[in-house]
Amino acid sequence: MTDQAEARPAGADLAKAILAGVLVLAGVVAFYAFPAQAAPLRWLMFVGGLVLGVVAFATSAYARALAGFVVGARVELRKMVWPTVPETRQTTLLVFAFVVVMAVFFWLIDLGLGFVTSKLLGQG
Repeated sequence: MTDQAEARPAGADLAKAILAGVLVLAGVVAFYAFPAQAAPLRWLMFVGGLVLGVVAFATSAYARALAGFVVGARVELRKMVWPTVPETRQTTLLVFAFVVVMAVFFWLIDLGLGFVTSKLLGQG
């Protein structure tokens, strides 16, 4: 039961995440709501809302969970065995050859069905 309580962020963390979204949205709205203002001021409002939103989100448990996910993904990525250049080249050529074969196959099927359809309708 303790594990579930630790896995679920508290209400304050949810409030921080919502506040982050509201701040980013406020920056976007401020950028478009004041078209008469100078462009640098509008961009300052946009970037300010974005920065404040990121700071608010960074202090929440959601940010810690996201950081943990990214670290775990990088660990798994390091375990990945990447193909060599010759293996990649061979696989690519095989895929292209298969695409050409399937294109010819479907072209022949289309020709055959078109011929049969034209004969059935008496147009050919």
